[in-house]
Amino acid sequence: MIPIAPIQIRAFEPNHGMTDSKYFTTTKKGEIFELKSELNSDKKEKKKEAVKKVIASMTVGKDVSALFPDVVNCMQTDNLELKKLVYLYLMNYAKSQPDMAIMAVNTFVKDCEDSNPLIRALAVRTMGCIRVDKITEYLCEPLRKCLKDEDPYVRKTAAVCVAKLYDISSSMVEDQGFLDQLKDLLSDSNPMVVANAVAALSEINESSASGQPLVELNSATINKLLTALNECTEWGQVFILDSLANYTPKDEREAQSICERITPRLAHANAAVVLSAIKVLMKLLEILSSDSDFCATLTKKLAPPLVTLLSSEPEVQYVALRNINLIVQKRPDILKHEMKVFFVKYNDPIYVKLEKLDIMIRLANQSNIAQVLSELKEYATEVDVDFVRKAVRAIGRCAIKVEPSAERCVSTLLELIQTKVNYVVQEAIVVIKDIFRKYPNKYESIISTLCENLDTLDEPEARASMVWIIGEYAERIDNADELLDSFLEGFQDENAQVQLQLLTAVVKLFLKRPADTQELVQHVLSLATQDSDNPDLRDRGFIYWRLLSTDPAAAKEVVLADKPLISEETDLLEPTLLDELICHIASLASVYHKPPTAFVEGRSAGVRKSLPNRTIAHTNDEATTSESATVIPNQESLIGDLLSMDIGAPVAASNVSQPPQSNVDLLGGGLDILLGGPPAVETTPAVQNTGNGLLGDIFGITTQTTTMIAIPKITWLPAEKGKGLEIQGTFARRGSGVYMDMTFTNKAMQAMSAFAIQLNKNTFGMVPGAPLQVPSLPPGQTAEVSLKLSISGPIMRMEPINNLQIAIKNNVDVFYFACLVHGHTLFTEDGQLDKRVFLSTWKEIPAANEVQYTLSGIVGNADAIAAKMTANNVFTIAKRNVEGQDMLYQSLKLENNVWALLELKLTPGSSEGTLSLKSRSVEVAPMIFTAYDMIIKSSF
Repeated sequence: MIPIAPIQIRAFEPNHGMTDSKYFTTTKKGEIFELKSELNSDKKEKKKEAVKKVIASMTVGKDVSALFPDVVNCMQTDNLELKKLVYLYLMNYAKSQPDMAIMAVNTFVKDCEDSNPLIRALAVRTMGCIRVDKITEYLCEPLRKCLKDEDPYVRKTAAVCVAKLYDISSSMVEDQGFLDQLKDLLSDSNPMVVANAVAALSEINESSASGQPLVELNSATINKLLTALNECTEWGQVFILDSLANYTPKDEREAQSICERITPRLAHANAAVVLSAIKVLMKLLEILSSDSDFCATLTKKLAPPLVTLLSSEPEVQYVALRNINLIVQKRPDILKHEMKVFFVKYNDPIYVKLEKLDIMIRLANQSNIAQVLSELKEYATEVDVDFVRKAVRAIGRCAIKVEPSAERCVSTLLELIQTKVNYVVQEAIVVIKDIFRKYPNKYESIISTLCENLDTLDEPEARASMVWIIGEYAERIDNADELLDSFLEGFQDENAQVQLQLLTAVVKLFLKRPADTQELVQHVLSLATQDSDNPDLRDRGFIYWRLLSTDPAAAKEVVLADKPLISEETDLLEPTLLDELICHIASLASVYHKPPTAFVEGRSAGVRKSLPNRTIAHTNDEATTSESATVIPNQESLIGDLLSMDIGAPVAASNVSQPPQSNVDLLGGGLDILLGGPPAVETTPAVQNTGNGLLGDIFGITTQTTTMIAIPKITWLPAEKGKGLEIQGTFARRGSGVYMDMTFTNKAMQAMSAFAIQLNKNTFGMVPGAPLQVPSLPPGQTAEVSLKLSISGPIMRMEPINNLQIAIKNNVDVFYFACLVHGHTLFTEDGQLDKRVFLSTWKEIPAANEVQYTLSGIVGNADAIAAKMTANNVFTIAKRNVEGQDMLYQSLKLENNVWALLELKLTPGSSEGTLSLKSRSVEVAPMIFTAYDMIIKSSF
């Protein structure tokens, strides 16, 4: 965009040195009246001085809107400086004075035909910035002329104005043909005009309601953009590179050609250009063969520019480091030989130090671990406490990541413990606990050294870690009971984290040495259940008490169960999120490490990007040529690679069904504190309420016989778009499978035959489970068809996620359409979680992954709703009544093995309810809410 601010700056640049400050110092009364008089003066110099005073007052926040007509009268001037000032005033006040602003229209139109290109550009830019409908109507003709102006400065300004106009009135831009003119500017001879046209089209694409690209990039367009890339300004280059990042080459040869022409941008002085070039190259690397020499050479070329960015000022360094963090996670080979540049300098700001530290750990491997450990040990003696803590933790992460170095890391940590520096010792104990988890029965000999520092621990996390170590290895510590007893003396003053860990550690000790620790366990259970106000602690105490009193053997299996090993990298980004963030390198998303949807509200928040599928690059040219002829031009809604699929290919047989795999850790969490008793084998009988009344009867739901909801068919392909073929359809779930139920009607004058179907890649990998069996259809005839879908095909994220794009072929043509799969048909029959797993998983999923939805028009009580949902594979795990509200806890599993946990809150007598959903893939929420709403309002 062409910024507005510089107009104001240049306007106050006469040859008076620093005297312009005088305009901002006047505060006398009657100033508005004086200004009004000066604005109407016959002397040009006095009039200009008056306008400057008005602008100065406006800048410092004074209301000078009363002078609007007088300032507008000053527009009739040949003085460029005065005209800029008046235009600046107009932009600021036109919205509040629309009726007055219309007075300036004639001058704007006249200025758009001025002989001076600067005035022409200024006029069209100002009209675009004035968001007043009445003025916008007059903008079309001047804008159309300026888009074809002989001067490139005017054309590039007009290109940006189209984007501004689209923001005000998108329909006007489309109706007046400005988009086509903007596309024509992509072929302009001036590179800056091309860059601004690209910038305008990108902004329009982002703000378009459909989210579909308004201009399809092809090889010819890409070639024009690459030609302009070498000659335009740095910000023009950024716009062009960002546009190139949205293009997927048709084959590997084209990808290589683009890479070669973009690579010189890596040597640019502007960091934004360098990062934008890296973003494009990172996307293209997905298409290139990973074992090719070209790919290896390109990977080597990416390292130097990234290293160079680290010699910039700290703020640029930080942005570069955050982007490098993503690049290293995706392609660690790029910087594997550049470890030294991430070593911390003494004068680095703390935010740069911490980011460098994180990248050092990601690059650590067996060949450089000695160097890394030496650095980290040095950092642990620094004066910055936060940095020292991170350095000590980094040593622990090295031990977990690089197994051969674990012993060396532990020795380094022991040396640091010997320094007796309090916060170093405490951090060391926290990471040693994780090392014990990673390498069981290997380094426990150092426990005695850790116990020596027990009295110095004052931070909750360190105390909790030490307590865990004592409880976990109680059989190796002779005085474990004494050590834990010393913690119990101040039990009520301990942090909740330490209290919970103490409770578990004492129970572990009792199960290992029951003879001499009975009093200790009774004491801690009493403290936890009777003297504590913390519900988590109290509930865990009760569950332990009940387990120990009813079945000690079961308690031993639960409490002393093998712990899952700690993974090498616990802080890696989830792969699909990482791919999306790679597409946003050089933007705020790459600094936050969050997708734009997490922090941007509005027009572009919902547009998701992803790296290209590697298989796209290997489509042969013949297939592309032959299938492009089957495209129906008016199918504008079709996206993805539906156009290049082989309609005539044989349908793959559905895979042999495999046992469902859950991504839920069946032993994870520790939320079994909420259970009403030991796990029962039967799930239908209700658990009887016990005398303590604290845990209550939250389990056991009686079910009623009911049926799955059936959604009526709707028209998927109307006859007018199907050349006489009408297809109505719906989706249903029968016998653990998803079916497409369709009605084919021939409304044409000729018979139709040779039907075939193909589905585009989709979120759930749905493909036809068998060939489409449609009999020959004479005119006026109808056929009912049911097609089972197999969940075994290639996967591509769709928006919305249940969007399914379909191609139907017959002897007439190929027809494309899209429809939404009903969410409930994707709910599987094995979606009922164990009560313990449900509770632990709910706690493990972060609060950020919880979404709420208000249901209305609810009929029936909680039991009726539970029965209705169970019939549709939404299983009720628990039911309870809290403060007069019925709460249903439910689980479901989708065909792609994504679990969703639900909490339904109902108020008896009310037709509204609140549905809360938690899932590790929160993108499924809208589809599930829609399905839930349909089920709950169904009348069966």
